[in-house]
Amino acid sequence: MNANELKSFVAKQWDESIVPAITDYIRIPNKSPLFDPQWREHGHMDKAVKLIADWCKAQPIKGLKLEVVQLDKRTPVILMEIPGDVDDTILLYGHLDKQPEMTGWSEGLGPWTPVRRGDRLYGRGGADDGYAAFASLTAILGCQQQKAKRARCVVLIEACEESGSFDLPAYIEALAPRIGTPSLVICLDSGCANYDQLWCTTSLRGMVAGDLVVEILTEGVHSGDASGVVPSSFRILRQILSRLEDERTGQVRISEFHVDIPPQRMAQAQSVAAVLKSEVFDKFPFVKGAEPMNSDPAELILNRTWRPTLSVTGAGGLPALADAGNVLRPMTAVKLSMRLPPTADAQKAVAALKATIERDPPYGAKVTFKGEKGSAGWNAPDFASWLTESMNSASRTFFGKDAMHMGEGGSIPFMGMLGQRFPEAQFMITGVLGPHSNAHGPNEFLHVPTGKALTACVAQVIADHAKRK
Repeated sequence: MNANELKSFVAKQWDESIVPAITDYIRIPNKSPLFDPQWREHGHMDKAVKLIADWCKAQPIKGLKLEVVQLDKRTPVILMEIPGDVDDTILLYGHLDKQPEMTGWSEGLGPWTPVRRGDRLYGRGGADDGYAAFASLTAILGCQQQKAKRARCVVLIEACEESGSFDLPAYIEALAPRIGTPSLVICLDSGCANYDQLWCTTSLRGMVAGDLVVEILTEGVHSGDASGVVPSSFRILRQILSRLEDERTGQVRISEFHVDIPPQRMAQAQSVAAVLKSEVFDKFPFVKGAEPMNSDPAELILNRTWRPTLSVTGAGGLPALADAGNVLRPMTAVKLSMRLPPTADAQKAVAALKATIERDPPYGAKVTFKGEKGSAGWNAPDFASWLTESMNSASRTFFGKDAMHMGEGGSIPFMGMLGQRFPEAQFMITGVLGPHSNAHGPNEFLHVPTGKALTACVAQVIADHAKRK
């Protein structure tokens, strides 16, 4: 393909069509069902589906068939089928549901308020993962514009990913005949460690999440009367959390959460650390004087990709500071989010977590753990030589540097499902979530130049796939 022509076409498509569409998409508060149980009644999901589906239908792609599929009582999916020139199938994946608002947005910014500042388009969901459908079809259209032969393409956009993709297995079964057997899967829902080159994800962590609740009283009582007699539910909670992790180092203490790290991934971590150096941690908004958990960038990369970590992401039973009287509270609850190494058994991890939390409760307190989900991680198969060469060539052409390979700390449940279903497939997992883009947090943004370059890279890989030997 003519690189300059492709680059020009993709840039024009982004500037004139994709950015305006994503701007409208950001305004829609289509939160994932876990965060909006009344999503059907609110109608935001349907509105987002319609916006993306209408844009896709308007693209002049030969033979494009688009259907919004909705199984009973499940979130919808957008399924697109585009016939190809060679007898093979590529599956492209993204999602359109969003994380909740989160606090802390800078002045003038907000989750549902799209704002363009230079190369950045701020707002919830633009980078995670609203751009995926637009970029996928633009890459396919770029091949068509260049008259490049390609395989049949299937594009699947789901609406439940941020909730763990619990609706997706039913769709994979129901749509199996239409999806076929892809030899290449392209996922546009991952991250990039910088905006200077194409980043390819080699692994994803799994996750166990749920509510830990400690109850000691049936109602609150005066702390002057009860403290020293009644144990604090917060102190009991601290003891339980110490069973799960070493509070000094953050190391998870449950053996079922640990795996042996493959030598190849250890070597990749060293290579990425040599490129990024302090960028591994500089991208995070530390307060003045704060430091990362380790001074070695390679160890930090392994921490976020191949080692389990515990985060407390919410709390219950704690009044706001302004409302906190001298009361010994009856209960304390926290939301736990435990990231799992890519090859850890999620179901065994859930069972081990629950057993560790609930055994021998201090002071006979009522201690319960209600798990929400246990999502397995994913470790990519070795890249075929054609794919390695294609991604490197595309990265040099459209970014100016070689592609890099690194695991990601987040989860994409669909990849594990596809890895089991299509063990012979190759995977190109990539994305635009780079430094400071802050998916799930405040000030999330889409870096538009990276979106353009990534789209062109995907177009080249699709074309190279048809020529592979």
